[in-house]
Amino acid sequence: MATAWWVWLAAAGVLGILELLAPSYMFLGFAIGAGSVGVALWLGLDLALPWLVLCAAVVALVSWLVLRRLLGVRAGQIKIWDRDINED
Repeated sequence: MATAWWVWLAAAGVLGILELLAPSYMFLGFAIGAGSVGVALWLGLDLALPWLVLCAAVVALVSWLVLRRLLGVRAGQIKIWDRDINED
């Protein structure tokens, strides 16, 4: 059952919904990883479950790094404190 393409795509959908509820780009990376494995299984890729999980993890990591690079913290968003509130 864990090697069925629809299970991976359903997991990607659930993770996508979690990303909408708690936006952090973490669930989106996992959703992209699960979705890519689901599409690969749908296209006929035949691997054992550990290899599928490894492929999903690698794609999730790469997609998270790309999302972090594209949508991450901008240089202007960093707050530099020049005065401590306890000094007054």
